[in-house]
Amino acid sequence: MQTTAEQHLARAAQAQQQGRPAEAIREAEAALTLNPDHPIAHNMLGMAALDRDDLLVALRHFAAATTADPKATALWLNLAKAHRLAQDDAGERAALEAALLTDQRHLMTNIRFAQLLERCGEHGEATTRWAGVAALALEHPNAGPELRQIFDHAREFVAAQTTRLADALHVELDHDLAKVSPRDRRRATAAMELMLGRRKVYANQCFGLHYPFLPADEFFDREHFPWLSDLEAQTAMIRAELIALLKSEDPGLTPYVTMPAGTPENVWTGLNNSAAWSALHLWRDGERIADACARAPQTAALVEQFPLAAIPGRAPTIFFSILQAGKHIPPHTGVTNTRAIIHLPLIVPPGCAFRVGGETREWREGEAFAFDDTIEHEAWNRSDQDRAVLILDCWNPHLGDAERAMISRIYDVADREKASVAG
Repeated sequence: MQTTAEQHLARAAQAQQQGRPAEAIREAEAALTLNPDHPIAHNMLGMAALDRDDLLVALRHFAAATTADPKATALWLNLAKAHRLAQDDAGERAALEAALLTDQRHLMTNIRFAQLLERCGEHGEATTRWAGVAALALEHPNAGPELRQIFDHAREFVAAQTTRLADALHVELDHDLAKVSPRDRRRATAAMELMLGRRKVYANQCFGLHYPFLPADEFFDREHFPWLSDLEAQTAMIRAELIALLKSEDPGLTPYVTMPAGTPENVWTGLNNSAAWSALHLWRDGERIADACARAPQTAALVEQFPLAAIPGRAPTIFFSILQAGKHIPPHTGVTNTRAIIHLPLIVPPGCAFRVGGETREWREGEAFAFDDTIEHEAWNRSDQDRAVLILDCWNPHLGDAERAMISRIYDVADREKASVAG
């Protein structure tokens, strides 16, 4: 009975394992005699040719193997290796591109492609490819020393190119940034930080009414709030009223976070019914609290002059916010993007800061700012003293008067219909 091509290949494999390369080649050639397009036979003969540095023969057999089985990633990698040893960058690139068509996430293919691009000086594409290798590294926590060294190189290459780009942007754009408005400077800087992978863009996450198509800006441009300077001018008076309250026998502070019994554990559990973050409300959910306003009468009279949000049963909310020394308000998002939140820092020891989305700011006493609290934000006090801020809400500046009126009516209808809509 005639020997089949598969039997010849089995003998070839056994001869390889037992260190008889000449016999392995004879058996693989015999298999090709019976099946001239057998990919495994061509691959065996190609590998044997590589072992003896016969690159032309190796290329011929690997090309035949990939033609016979174009979906086999390993065959394309062997062809790429032969082209690499032959210093044929174009041939290697074509083979690697074909290998990626079979498996875009194949680790070794991506490594070889990144190495090729780096070797050819195509640093932009190499950075992208090495970044992909670094991402794939997370799937190989137990990689051996050689692979770990490659992963280290991937991260180092990406970091070096990022620094190179950052330096170039610094040289080219610092002069321009110094001449533009604070708004344009902040937005252009954010765009560059995003390009460099040093920040992310945050979207609104509203637990109540989400008003579509409003800009998702972390900190609103100050030009929208010309009255902030009037608020800031009264910082000393507001601080004096707060200090008098804090020194009184009963400051009237209550925990900012109070959850009903049985509430499942969530981001606020650590602050529930805790004095770590406490407040004294002058207005709450649109209702003026007469007793509290009487204890800070000048502050109450002042804030009433400003264009605050006005939604019956929901806004405005105005309060003194006290964050104790060493405490942290965890990342969270607010209820509706129809409002802007104003902070006027009153007592700010060193080590206090506030993050909204991808931008972190230090509070500065007497310098107010506005932000969108439906973008993830957090605060911390790493000092040994309490921090105090006056907080109030006004309309999102991108809303027109008609929209503000309709938003109030939307809530009114929802309340009449007893719909569950947070404000």
